[in-house]
Amino acid sequence: MMLRRLIRRTARLCGLLAACAPALAGPALARGLTVATRDGLLGAAMRQVYFDPFTKDTAIPVVSLTWDGRLATLQAKIGGGDAGWDLVQMPGEETLIGCTRGWLQKIDWVRLGGKSRYEDRGVSDCGVGAGVFAYVLAWDRDKFQGMPTWADFWDVAKYPGKRGLRRGAKTNLEIALLADGVAPSDIYRTLATKDGLERAFRKLDQLKPYVVWWQTPAEAAHILGSGEVLMTSAPNIRITDANRAEHRNFGIQWKQSLSEVSFWAIPKGNGATDAAYSLLGFVGEPQREAALQALVPYGGLAKGANARLSQEQKAISPATQAHLQESMPIDQTFWRDNLAKLDERFEAWLEK
Repeated sequence: MMLRRLIRRTARLCGLLAACAPALAGPALARGLTVATRDGLLGAAMRQVYFDPFTKDTAIPVVSLTWDGRLATLQAKIGGGDAGWDLVQMPGEETLIGCTRGWLQKIDWVRLGGKSRYEDRGVSDCGVGAGVFAYVLAWDRDKFQGMPTWADFWDVAKYPGKRGLRRGAKTNLEIALLADGVAPSDIYRTLATKDGLERAFRKLDQLKPYVVWWQTPAEAAHILGSGEVLMTSAPNIRITDANRAEHRNFGIQWKQSLSEVSFWAIPKGNGATDAAYSLLGFVGEPQREAALQALVPYGGLAKGANARLSQEQKAISPATQAHLQESMPIDQTFWRDNLAKLDERFEAWLEK
């Protein structure tokens, strides 16, 4: 509830989180940092645990805003050379794309104490691991008894009702193949073939009339809470928050969830590189990553962070060994190479 009050207070002050930066920008913040995060809920938690304490310690102001995580937005902002962003939280494949296209600075790991401070999956040429979350199958336990699978998700005859899915190729192609019986270890090998890709779209064809498409994490939780859908894919963070803040009885299926690492990246030409590295060093301390997880279940990537969690926190964390063993990691390299063309095909498929 404390986190929700923080979000509401921020919204009242700024209208929207994304509107804060223009309102606060100016000469007084010339030495400050503008940080773009991926979700308002997570961003508010980061402000409480990361940004405000950093400002208190360093006197460097931090303006936080949210962005939609879409490649087109990244290209328009950072690719255009004038993003106004000093530090950006972004998905793994977009970190790789931005690095390949020269939009991002290469990380100087010496300034952060070396790569060994982070788990291997949190280390990238142009990105420092920000955290781990998972796209999970979520449902309302008051309306559906048991533990559904992706195969059940497709079985609208046995389990009538609408389904929620993220609008986009990423996650949906993987989920479709999982529902069709493809082993997690074979998903990307299958998607890399023409026949495998057609198989995924044919599976999506079966469910298309029953799907409510969501575009933001908040929408995923909303359509489940409103009863618009019986089940949905959703980021684990939003489902846990709904249970905590709204006293929902939503279930999370960790088996065959899709685990994703997001990264902190520094755009080229941002003009505040030294301050950005100071903030990266600050937020990358294990105790701070653990403190963030007290507010939102966003798994830490600094070594030692997840070991600090309580048993209650481990039960909802996507980064525990038990949950990671049940999940399937999203292949960042596959989506680096295929995101643009498969999103284009997905949108064309939606229009049919």
